[in-house]
Amino acid sequence: MKLKSALLAATLAVFAGAASAEEFPSGSVDYIIPFGPGGESDITARFQQPFFEKLYGEQMVVNYQPGGGGAVGWSQLNNMAGDGSVIMGINLPHIIIKPKQGDVGFQTEDLAAVYMFHYTPDAIVVTADSPYLTLQDLIDDAKANPKQVIFSGSGKGTANHLAQVQFDEMAGMESTYVSFKGTGASVTALLGKQVKAAWGYTTVGAAQGDKVRLLAVAMEDRHPAFPDVPTFRELGYDMVSGAYRGIAVPNSASEEVRTQVSDAIKAINADPDFQKQMLDGGFALVDVGYGAEMDAFISDKAEGYLNAARSAGIIE
Repeated sequence: MKLKSALLAATLAVFAGAASAEEFPSGSVDYIIPFGPGGESDITARFQQPFFEKLYGEQMVVNYQPGGGGAVGWSQLNNMAGDGSVIMGINLPHIIIKPKQGDVGFQTEDLAAVYMFHYTPDAIVVTADSPYLTLQDLIDDAKANPKQVIFSGSGKGTANHLAQVQFDEMAGMESTYVSFKGTGASVTALLGKQVKAAWGYTTVGAAQGDKVRLLAVAMEDRHPAFPDVPTFRELGYDMVSGAYRGIAVPNSASEEVRTQVSDAIKAINADPDFQKQMLDGGFALVDVGYGAEMDAFISDKAEGYLNAARSAGIIE
């Protein structure tokens, strides 16, 4: 009788453990942004919060762990709980370029990326009163006056910088890139006429409205918020690029937890109200889930980023 009771208790414990393992989220989820507040990673995390609560009845609590262009947070991710209670924002090209620049405490393959949910497409931005009415106007000036067309942009090795390197090669021109500490400072320099143009994102166009004009966007199709702005591809330059953002979990997370977190972010991305909020803000949605799809996506993007970084002398 005692043996039967012990076996029954053990069986119930196994089922209880299985039920517990399947429960996600089991409470609030800490969503760590490895940058300071106010940037695109923070903005989109704030967009996600109410939709997560609507779907799961739990809080998604945004915290910040800035430093080293994201490296401080990413280097510490794998020391955190892998039970689904902690997720962290990731950013391409940062997680690819940073480890190639020196010892930053992590390698790209150390990060368990489970979902990429959006990107901010690269765009060439000028002031509304700029003499550059088209992308060709800018190219013609840059060819006639090598290195005299000065762009502002976010820091070295960022998506903006790598886009400038790639486009100069494609267009056969030489421009000058001045890096600023973030998109905000780059836009301030543009509006203050310290530079002739900016390598920014479509989000700059959404935020600045009629103060700026976009000459081209690095997307496969035109952005819904800017139907009159051509893509680089339309103008003869095969360029689809930007800063891609997603979610990673500690690498101790089980396959089940990784899939659950991936499915949760996918469900948020599928909400029409979330989609509208993102597009209105100038963001572009992508849906890259956990597994072979993610591995292929990161591998494909890495090749282009690394080639541009070598051309720029950022890495060897």
